[in-house]
Formats: sequence, C-alpha cells, structure tokens
Amino acid sequence: GGVLTFHKDPKSASSGNKTNHIVPEVAVDLRGATIGWATKDKSSKKNVLELKGKNGVEFLLQYDTESIITDWHKVLVDTIRQLEYQEHHSEEEDADIYEKIPNTDEKVGGAIDKRKCNTAATTTAAETEQKKVRTKLMKFLMKRPTLQTVKEKGYIRENVFGCDLATLCAHEKTTVPSFVEKCINAVERRGLDIDGLYRVSGNLAVIQKLRFKADHDELDLEDGQWEDVHVITGALKLFFRELSEPLFPYSHFNKFISAIRIGDFNTKRDHMYDLIQSLPAPNHDTMKLLFGHLHRVIEYGQDNRMTVQNVAIVFGPTLLRPEMESGNIAMHMVFQNQIVEFVLNEYNYLFQ
Repeated sequence: GGVLTFHKDPKSASSGNKTNHIVPEVAVDLRGATIGWATKDKSSKKNVLELKGKNGVEFLLQYDTESIITDWHKVLVDTIRQLEYQEHHSEEEDADIYEKIPNTDEKVGGAIDKRKCNTAATTTAAETEQKKVRTKLMKFLMKRPTLQTVKEKGYIRENVFGCDLATLCAHEKTTVPSFVEKCINAVERRGLDIDGLYRVSGNLAVIQKLRFKADHDELDLEDGQWEDVHVITGALKLFFRELSEPLFPYSHFNKFISAIRIGDFNTKRDHMYDLIQSLPAPNHDTMKLLFGHLHRVIEYGQDNRMTVQNVAIVFGPTLLRPEMESGNIAMHMVFQNQIVEFVLNEYNYLFQ
C-alpha cells in the first residue's frame, strides 16, 4: 500500500515463534517521500540511506552489507516512483471525469422506426438511468467539502512539526502550542536536576516516534515509552528547529543582532525589551514560557551542569537564524548565543 512500517524484532523465546506478536512501531507513507544516500554529516557509518517523508519525518536506514542496503534503496526508489505515477494518472482521471460520463443532452438523432419501438424504449430507459447517475454524481462532486472545512472539523490534523507557529496556535485557539506546554510540564515534573538536561541527546529513533505520535494522534507524555527525559527535551528542540520560521522571526533577526551589539548595558536592555514586546503574540508568549522554563533549568546548574552559557549554545542556532544564510555564519552564531544568554540573564526584566 505504499507504506513502510517499522517493527521491533521479536525476542527469541524457548516457547516457540513469537512472530504473531510483532507490533508496528512507526509507519511512513512513501507518497511524496524522497530517498537517497546520507551525507557524512548525517552519519559517520557506511551504507546509510536517508528517507524523508512528505510530512517532514526523517529516518536513517543502515546495513553493513552493501548489496542488501542497495536492494533496499532500489525497492524504495521504485516504490516511490510507482506511487508518483499512480497519483499523476489518478489526477488525470479525476480531471477527465466529466468527459467520461455520457452526455444525455445530445439527441440520439433520426426518426425511430415503429418496428423498432421496443428497442427504442429500452434505449430511452437506459439513457434515463444514465442521466440519473450523472446527476447524482455531479451533485456528489459539488458537495465535496473543502480541505479547510475538513481540517476545521478535525478530520485532518495539522502537523505539529514543521508548521507555522501562528497557524498552529490559531488552529489550537491559543498563543502557546500545546506540544510545547506538554513537554515543559513533563520535564519539570521529572526534575530539573537531571544531568545534561537539553545537552544530552535522546535516542533519535524514539524521538522520531514521539514526533510521529504528536503529528498524528493524541500525545500522552506519561506513557512509559517516553520515560527518558532526554527524548522529550530532544523532541522539544526538534520542534523549534523545524518551525517554518524561527521563534525569533526573520523580520526581527537583524534588529536583535543590532541590539546585542549596543555597548551601554541599560540601552541594550531597553532595546531588547522593546523588541520582545513588539513580537506577535504566539512568538512572545511561547518565548516567555520557554525562557521561563530554561531560566529554572539554569537555577539547578549545580546538579544538571547546564550553565547559562551551555543553554545558550544549545538553543542559540535553534531559536534564531537569518532568512538567507550569508558568509558570516560564524559571526551570526556568536550573536545568536549572546542573544539567548542575554534574554536568560535578564528574563525577569524583559518579560515583566
């Protein structure tokens, strides 16, 4: 069906074959997906494939035997192409549907021989039936709801990851995404004194599984499969990294850079305050919640070893970046970290 499903291998047991107990972990729709060989910055291992789903979910597939992973690559490429072909021809059929339905408005033509009245009666009945079908089909097609209507009724969920922040908040009728609130609440319940909070990487496969769950279903972070707090912090960082526009909007990037370069501390702080107050409500309120949480994280720095500098290094490039990358990437990174560090240190003043 064009879906790649991931399973965990059943553990061998003396009681016999456990194959029937395999439970699917994650499913990836291959329609609109892309597959290619992963670059070295994605993985240092050899024979690694990078699969990207249409909804933005990414997987790395690896196998030591080159011939086997090459077979996987060929099968996935062929499947994706076949699905594209099917979709293309399906659209053509939909566009051509009116031509395929008989047009009963045209005259059958000619005088009907009396000797053929029985045949004519049968033909007329068939035409009448065709006209009924055509009318019903036309009414059905005209009644199809728009994509927006279907989304508003909740039949189709908006993706949480890779979304536009304002759109997501408008859909949820809030100014802070519920996913962000859930993650922060879960982290704080489990304790801010955990070593390496936000610095230690969680299991990537589990993070992607959490992401899939958040995009397609109701997410309960108290479920045992999310027991590792580093999976939750990793998912939260991934959410901010994949926003279609960063939490610090593109329109404000250069303004924040200019503000952080101001020499006089009080003037710098006032400029930062004005900039933060000028942000759209979803950006401002989400930033207030996130930085309030991170401010509490650094208060436990003795235990979790996350100083304000460490947090700034982790979140700087994640929360703000220029719309168009230029040659001075290193300089931007310095300023990105400095801005996050400044907001953390002056949190109480900036969000008073």
